[in-house]
Amino acid sequence: MHFNQTNHNKRNVLVVDDTPDNLRLLSAMLTAQGFEVRKALNGKMALTACQMVLPDVILLDINMPDMDGYQVCQQLKADDKTCEVPVIFISALDDVVDKVKAFDVGGVDYIAKPFHGAEVVLRIENQINLRLLQVKLQEKNFLLQQALDDLKASQVQQIQNEKMVALGQLVSGLAHEINNPISFIYGNLQYAGQYVQDLVNIIEVYQQEYPKPTPKIQQIAKDVDLNFMIKDLQSLIGAMYRGSDRIREIVLALQHFSRHDEAEMKRVNIHEDIENTLVMLQHRLREAADRPAILVVKDYGNLPLVTCYASELNQVFMHLLNNAIDAIEEGMVNGEWEMGNQSFTPYSLLTPPQIRIHTEVTDLNMVKIAIADNGLGIEESLRSRLFDPFFTTKPVGKGSGLGLSISYQIIVQKHRGNITCTSDVGKGAEFAIEIPIEQPDISSQFSKSEKGLGTRD
Repeated sequence: MHFNQTNHNKRNVLVVDDTPDNLRLLSAMLTAQGFEVRKALNGKMALTACQMVLPDVILLDINMPDMDGYQVCQQLKADDKTCEVPVIFISALDDVVDKVKAFDVGGVDYIAKPFHGAEVVLRIENQINLRLLQVKLQEKNFLLQQALDDLKASQVQQIQNEKMVALGQLVSGLAHEINNPISFIYGNLQYAGQYVQDLVNIIEVYQQEYPKPTPKIQQIAKDVDLNFMIKDLQSLIGAMYRGSDRIREIVLALQHFSRHDEAEMKRVNIHEDIENTLVMLQHRLREAADRPAILVVKDYGNLPLVTCYASELNQVFMHLLNNAIDAIEEGMVNGEWEMGNQSFTPYSLLTPPQIRIHTEVTDLNMVKIAIADNGLGIEESLRSRLFDPFFTTKPVGKGSGLGLSISYQIIVQKHRGNITCTSDVGKGAEFAIEIPIEQPDISSQFSKSEKGLGTRD
């Protein structure tokens, strides 16, 4: 919005005419009415004058040498700085075609020569008042749009907060409830295994001491296949060990993922958080009826501990990894991806479907985490809206349009980082996030506490 509001009492009018007498007449008439008047004898001078001081209104003659009024107006409208300045044409040409052309190139009014002073003043004042109203309307629209954006952001944040609280409580409660019985089972498996081994040893001693058992014992041993049972029992105990250990890993991952009691920033191992998120998504990565297992390729760099909101950062990892899996699965029809009216053979059909996770420390002392898939990809026209609240490229019922918006707020607003997306249709997409290793407002707090750890009064 460009409008000269430095002096509300004297409006700036630029008069452009190649006839000096016309310039003097218009200048004297407008100056007498309280306008600040500048003069230009040709189109080039007019364009230069507009760049130096933006006028409120331009009175523009049509018939001028080198560059006529139509060409001047076209250049004014093509420039972002001058495109909104009202242009009133003044010309001796009174043909309808000339008037239509004047409006076509961007003029807002047309005054035929010879003109009356009162008419010129009135038309100038009308255009100034109209421009003022337009500016006020634009300001109100801007404020309304800003209020709408703030409301959307607030809604997303509220949804995120409620979601995090509910998820944290649910996961924390489940983990606690599962942890107690599995700890009991895991702890007693060791004794059960030892007891079973002792019983097997006793049976083997009986077989050595009494090599010829009674017919009844022989029949029972045959019915239960004693030799097979002894060998398989040890395998069963080992399988139960591995199963219970896996449950304990999942419970630990649940606890780390939710971090229900860790609302403040703290230093965390990013790779551990990524691994915990992958544990949560194992069921989606496994082989399915319509696709092979999704391979996760880890290209981890040497990262330091990163100061962050661990629970919320885990949510970002969850959103991005889920989206990567969705991109690999989405649109797979008879061995081809369908997007619009075109079909693609994606890399995930030429090579195993995979997600690549790359981490590194950048030159700007930031940690970069890039999650890429070889799935469907994202059209260029959609990428600018990916982080808008409630915008989704997924079918109805498959996505709320909040995942990437929430991720944007967490990374950009809460961690002072950035998140970007690059994609090649049919070849996949990559989402890259960068966050500072240390957050400026709390790094001093950590350094003070660390300095005090080794001191004694």
